[in-house]
Amino acid sequence: MNNINILFHNRLGIPYNEKITFENLHIILEKTAKTIPFENLSIIGEKTTEITEDNLVHKILQQNEGGLCYELNTILNLFLVENGFNAVLIRGVVYDQMNQKWSTTGKTHVANLIRHHEQQYLVDTGFGGNLPLRPVPINGEIVASNNGEFRVDRIESEHGDYIFYMKLKYKDKDWKIGYALDSKDVIRTLPELNDVQKTIREHPDSAFNKNPLITRLTDKGNLTLTETSFTEWVDGKLNKKEIDKQSFHDIAEKYFSL
Repeated sequence: MNNINILFHNRLGIPYNEKITFENLHIILEKTAKTIPFENLSIIGEKTTEITEDNLVHKILQQNEGGLCYELNTILNLFLVENGFNAVLIRGVVYDQMNQKWSTTGKTHVANLIRHHEQQYLVDTGFGGNLPLRPVPINGEIVASNNGEFRVDRIESEHGDYIFYMKLKYKDKDWKIGYALDSKDVIRTLPELNDVQKTIREHPDSAFNKNPLITRLTDKGNLTLTETSFTEWVDGKLNKKEIDKQSFHDIAEKYFSL
């Protein structure tokens, strides 16, 4: 049997006796974003496994790897539930900023909804460098963290009943759509996530099945590694350099422990 609570505390470097509450959940979200990378190496390396609790625990909490939204938010969900949170996984459709349209891969984004004092909040640790580091109430209220501002508005569409907006610090002057989410499309069992993984792995329009991508937040910004470049944001300043294949592996190990 997996003790997700102990393993998650260990991965984040948090004392096991530190109680996790709604009031300090932002600390967990920040530590998760800065510790566990968003990455697609198992997709690119054709090493994906079935989505089960055992496999997620082994990959993320024992092997110290990262993952994509359906892995990162699921392991977070298991941890939250074990700590007494009323948390469920829901689906969403990402907005393609580059092409200004909704992703044709459909409802392949997976995030958490938690209920606290009769209010629902979006909790997401699987959206790359665009993470709200605090729970975001789904009532339009703006939430700020050290990487930007975030809100969730009630907007009915073919993709769901809410839309997540973001305005990233140093990067966005105006609000941008992150994704639509469907609060009614709750993922009831982990095997449902295998369909999400299959789509991301095989769909021709998937953003994650063509080239490797690794990113995580830092205390002063974020790091992003691709096959051809390494980008560092530090206090709003961008430093980007071109790299080769060997450099990719060296940087992945040095900065992401992968």
